[in-house]
Amino acid sequence: MSENYTALYEQHKKAGASFTDFGGWQMPLKYESELAEHHAVRKSAGLFDLSHMGEVWVTGPDAAAFLDYALVGKLSAIAVGKAKYSLICNNDGGIIDDLITYRRPSPGEGVDKYLVVPNAGNAKVVAAALLKRAAGFDVVVEDASAETSLIAVQGPNAEAILLSLVPADQHALVTELKYYAAVEVSINGQELLLARTGYTGEDGFEIYVPNLDAPGLWEALLEAGEGRGLIPAGLAARDSLRLEAGMPLYGNELSVHINAYTAGLGPVVSLAKESDFIGRDALTAIKAAGVGSTIGQKLVGLKGTGRRAARGHYSVLKDGSLIGEVTSGQPSPTLGYPIALAYVDVEHSEPGTVVEVDLRGKAEPFEVVALPFYKRQK
Repeated sequence: MSENYTALYEQHKKAGASFTDFGGWQMPLKYESELAEHHAVRKSAGLFDLSHMGEVWVTGPDAAAFLDYALVGKLSAIAVGKAKYSLICNNDGGIIDDLITYRRPSPGEGVDKYLVVPNAGNAKVVAAALLKRAAGFDVVVEDASAETSLIAVQGPNAEAILLSLVPADQHALVTELKYYAAVEVSINGQELLLARTGYTGEDGFEIYVPNLDAPGLWEALLEAGEGRGLIPAGLAARDSLRLEAGMPLYGNELSVHINAYTAGLGPVVSLAKESDFIGRDALTAIKAAGVGSTIGQKLVGLKGTGRRAARGHYSVLKDGSLIGEVTSGQPSPTLGYPIALAYVDVEHSEPGTVVEVDLRGKAEPFEVVALPFYKRQK
C-alpha cells in the first residue's frame, strides 16, 4: 500500500509525533502521551488532523434524489446547513462505509449541493461507488479529498478557542451552531466550512480547509489554545475517546459483512422513503427476519469487572460456550475500567448479562452494558 502524507505532516514531525499507517496514510499515533491527549479532550481540548478523511461534493438538480438512492437514509430531508449520519451499502445490505452528509446552500436556482464525508480507508471506494450510482441522475460527483484538509478541535474549551479566531460579528454563528450542523465562518482571515461534529463524545468542531492553508490554520489554533489546555492529539487518543462514546469504527464494528440491524444502526435506514435505494430489498428482508433484534448477533458494550482489558478478536463466552467476538477493547482512561464493543448472540445481549472474555486462555468476567459507556455532561 502506498504511503500518503497530509498537508500537516511537517507540523506533526516538529511536534515529535509517533506515526502509524492508517488506511494508507502516515498519521500521528501520539505526540508524547496518548493518556494525556485523551484526558485533554475530556477536560479541556485536543487538536486532531483528520485530513485522511474523504470529501466528495454532490451538486445538481437531482442531488437530493440521487443521495436518497445511493445511501440508506433520507438525505433529501436534511435542512440546508444541517448534517446527517448515514450508510452506503451494497445490494446485499452490507455496509461499504458509514459517513456524514452535509447539505450546503444552493449554488443556483433549482440546484442542490451536498458534502459527503467517507472514512479514510474507504474514501476512494465511496467516491467510485457514488460516481457509478450517479448514472441517470442530473448530478456532478466531485472527489475533492486530495485537495482538502480536515482539522478537528474537540473538548469543553473548543468553542472558546474558535471564538478567539472568528470575527466578533460572527460569534453568534459559532455559539448558536447546533450539533450536526455546519456554517461558513471566517477563521484566520479565510472563509472556511465549520461543522459542529466529532468522534470523541465531547463538544467540538471540524474545519474543512484547502491543503495550502492547513498549516497556517493548525498553528493559529494551537496559539489560540494556549492557556486553554489545547494540545495536539493523535489516533490513539481518538480511538480511546470514540470507544468510550460507543461510536463504531469501520473495519472493527462495521464492514461489508455486517448489516445495519446487526450493528444497531437500524434507525439510520429509511425503509419508509418513497424512492428505491441500493440494498433496500435485502435490508427489508433482514429487518423482517428479526436480525439483530430476535435472531443472529447484536453489537453490545462490555464492561470489565477486573483489571485486564479485552482486545479485538478475543472470544466472548457464556458458560464456556462461544457466543461472540470482541471488535474493539481497551482500558477506559476516563472511567477507570476495561470496556469493549462486541458482537454477541442476541439472547445474551441484554444489559446486565454476565459473560466471559477469553483473555489469552483465561476467562475473565464482563457485563453487558448500555451504550455509550461515557456521556458528557451538557
